[in-house]
Amino acid sequence: MLHAIPFPRIDPVLVEIGPFAIRWYALAYIAGIVIGWRLARRLVQRPPRAATPEQLDDFIVWATLGIVLGGRLGYVLFYRPGHYLLHPWEALYIWQGGMSFHGGMLGVILALWWFARSRGLDWLRFADRVVCVVPIGLGLGRIANFINGELWGRVTEVPWGMVFPGAGPLPRHPSQLYQAALEGAVLFAAMMVLVGRPGLRARSGFLSGAFLAGYGVARITGEFFRQPDAHLGFLWGGATMGQLLSLPMVAVGAWLMLRSRAEPEPARPAA
Repeated sequence: MLHAIPFPRIDPVLVEIGPFAIRWYALAYIAGIVIGWRLARRLVQRPPRAATPEQLDDFIVWATLGIVLGGRLGYVLFYRPGHYLLHPWEALYIWQGGMSFHGGMLGVILALWWFARSRGLDWLRFADRVVCVVPIGLGLGRIANFINGELWGRVTEVPWGMVFPGAGPLPRHPSQLYQAALEGAVLFAAMMVLVGRPGLRARSGFLSGAFLAGYGVARITGEFFRQPDAHLGFLWGGATMGQLLSLPMVAVGAWLMLRSRAEPEPARPAA
């Protein structure tokens, strides 16, 4: 057996009182939304202003629905369509796990467009500020994956390899932590640098494109260390489903950045 670091067995349930339980994974979602909401309230007010803090408050409900409904539907369609075609009622069993970031992303994009249209906002400018806080939730979610001992990495000989419960006797990459760093910390730092530049904030769609391309590159990189889903395995050209779904993100993100132009802030009516 190769050298391995013992996996820190952390109870996935943080608090349990009778039938009521708070899991780390649920807490990661809640913390990501709350922390992101508080930061986004400040970002939308930076010139050129994308929305009011009160409008951002209203959007949180829309974003939460987009994340949950889109994430679940994406998992059903992208990862296990055959299973849910035979057992469609199980698509409602969200407590059994199974969420897709790419599906959640599409759900939030739809929510952004619909909400901005209903409020008379520039939806790309609004999206530019919202995407800057998304890496917070992504990083926390990956840490929760690690705590749950799920979505482990490929077999490795690196000295920090770990033996995960249920993954066999060989040490594996703690790929959840790699992805937490890339999709969370690194991407968040990059977005904070970009949103801090007035010239880039004025280019409608640039920050959205930077997030899409940045996440796509981070996800593709992280997938080289992550064990693909057992029921899918390696797909076309030895790529994983996560990599294939991320390629369009990189392309669309690059296109948005290239097409972005500085747009003047709409004139406010005189008092």
